[in-house]
Amino acid sequence: MSSTHRFALPMREAILEAGKGRFDTYPNPSVGAVLLHDGVIVARGHHNHAGGPHAEVACLQDAQRRCISPRGCTMVVTLEPCNHQGKTGPCTEAIIKAGISRVVIGTHDPNPKAQGGAQRLREAGVDVIEGVLEPECRLVVADYLTWLEQKRPFGMLKLASTLDGRIATRTGNSRWITGEEARSDVHRLRSGIGRAGGAILIGGSTFRKDNPQLTARGIHAGGRQPKAIVFTTTLPDSSAEYHLLRERAEDAIFFVNCEEGKSDRAKALRDIGVTVLASEFGPDAPVDDHLHYLMKALYSMGMPYLLCEGGGRLGLRLMEAGLVDLFFLHMANTIIGDREARPLFDGRTPDTLDEVLRLKNVGTRLVGLDMAMAYLPANSWLAPSIGELSTLHGESSLWLCDENFPQIPGQRQD
Repeated sequence: MSSTHRFALPMREAILEAGKGRFDTYPNPSVGAVLLHDGVIVARGHHNHAGGPHAEVACLQDAQRRCISPRGCTMVVTLEPCNHQGKTGPCTEAIIKAGISRVVIGTHDPNPKAQGGAQRLREAGVDVIEGVLEPECRLVVADYLTWLEQKRPFGMLKLASTLDGRIATRTGNSRWITGEEARSDVHRLRSGIGRAGGAILIGGSTFRKDNPQLTARGIHAGGRQPKAIVFTTTLPDSSAEYHLLRERAEDAIFFVNCEEGKSDRAKALRDIGVTVLASEFGPDAPVDDHLHYLMKALYSMGMPYLLCEGGGRLGLRLMEAGLVDLFFLHMANTIIGDREARPLFDGRTPDTLDEVLRLKNVGTRLVGLDMAMAYLPANSWLAPSIGELSTLHGESSLWLCDENFPQIPGQRQD
């Protein structure tokens, strides 16, 4: 049996463990680890928050609490153990000191400051196996890779549609396309993004038609709420009765072209506490230029995540610009059947199927009566680096299954 197959199930458990730290580790990656004794998992751990113990140390601490000696055991970890002194000590030294005989690594750490962990372990006589479920492990740290290599927020798109790809009737009625369970998934996602200091993005049309709050509500309410960003060509009047102006002015950001950013409307909004962020480009510049400028500006403001919730035109432009790293689609088991109903996406005019946008499914599961799917756009910078995902027991490939993130893949728990 190859090392990949031998350690696939323990690595899957380490991936699930990594998901428990999702949204709480920025600027560090989400990492999980499990400890094996004679092939049985006897301890586990994950990186819980920046500045706290890394996954490997948390796993060793769990073993200590269980009165289990790690000497001679195998540690399975999703990301190469760090080999540098930061807020915490090098994980490599903790592993060596604990007497662990083998370390199984999912993927290497591209951060130059943290690299060299595998080599250090080998030099100390530890058996090191690399590349077990590597595509899945790279997908786990897709946000970290984006921060590190693209210097921008991790871009997500979330939409909901009927089976025939409609997001609303021809009159604009969309409440509710999906069921209560799927909507709770969205609020869980919003809650995580809020904790991390991220933002939700909508277009000006969605802002005016839906008057959204863009908050985490229900059982996921409380704590830090995500910022709310409106991408628009024309600013609203500061006295208008919108939720974002009346209730969330300090959390609201309106992104406009450089000319609109100098308008009287911009000044009036700033006077009531709203942030008006102006692009360096004018109204005639391509939308892609504005979107790339927005992403860089948000990253410079310390925002690690950006979730676009519509409309479909804005989501499509983000995807075409290569700024959607993961696309979440909740699909209801309903059909509107009206060609005039609002489509999921709109705005492209391809002449042939060679011009379509392609995506890779990275997970599917049932949420109540609705189907939740996660996609990696083929034009995303991540797609080549992720590679082909594996399957376990014939099930869909792993991404994340944890209480902090929509549980997209739906893997069976043995």
